Amino acid sequence: MKKLLFLFWVSAWLATPVLAQSRPARLDSLFSKLHRQGNFNGNVLIAEKGTPVFEKSYGIADEQSHRMLDPGSVFELASLSKQFTAMAIVLLQKQGKLAYDDPMASYLPELAHYDRITIRHLLHHTSGLPNYADYFIAHWDKSRFATNQDVIEAFGRVQPPVLFQPDEKFNYSNTGYVLLGSIIERVSGQPYAGFLDQKIFKPLGMNHSLVYQGKYKPRKVENYAQGYLLDSLGNKVTPDSYGKGFFTYFLDGMVGDRGVSSTARDLLTWDQALYTDRLIGPRTESRFSKT
Repeated sequence: MKKLLFLFWVSAWLATPVLAQSRPARLDSLFSKLHRQGNFNGNVLIAEKGTPVFEKSYGIADEQSHRMLDPGSVFELASLSKQFTAMAIVLLQKQGKLAYDDPMASYLPELAHYDRITIRHLLHHTSGLPNYADYFIAHWDKSRFATNQDVIEAFGRVQPPVLFQPDEKFNYSNTGYVLLGSIIERVSGQPYAGFLDQKIFKPLGMNHSLVYQGKYKPRKVENYAQGYLLDSLGNKVTPDSYGKGFFTYFLDGMVGDRGVSSTARDLLTWDQALYTDRLIGPRTESRFSKT
């Protein structure tokens, strides 16, 4: 809600006539003030009809080295990764390799207990499955990374009850998108990262987008923007400073609900592609929602 209110306030503020400043200058004034107040550190790219009208970086990408952000900085997208998971499912549906109303258990037989849940329920956050993170925070051996397969095995073994019957309610579900990530791998025969790279990132020219699990599968990523939290004293610290028992560390083996990293410019490319048929072909051939 805070984000929505912030965006509404920015829109209203930009619509207010200010004769002394151009729109880019007003935008720069706004974000510069937020940065000075400690309320914003990041990249801003604003486009109209696909054409950038404002782009600027504010702040530091790495506190330790004092490396500054720039337009090519790569950021962890966290739950924004889910949109790419959904597109991967759409692409597999277009290939005739699955159907939205197929039972989830057709592809994940370990979860046959949840026989009423379909791929569509997972996509729409209406499966009723409980949050996997709650179980793993309480029960997982934190000396090991947890993976998608561990979620499947745990839910198959423990069979935690659903929160509600499928399609009865909406409840934002990380669990659903972890399971979709595994369905993508099993149906395509490729790792999640490889499928997204081959079928989405490369075809669109999203050359700085990737699935990056920096702790589970360490590798060098140029110009990566480090993520920070505020500790109890208000100091910027990395999540890793809380140790291997912190959930962002031992859950780094998960994909589907998270895992994608990208740049502002690549995300503009992605946004514009969604107005076209570049990935999925004519829209009338593939319906994401029920009619």
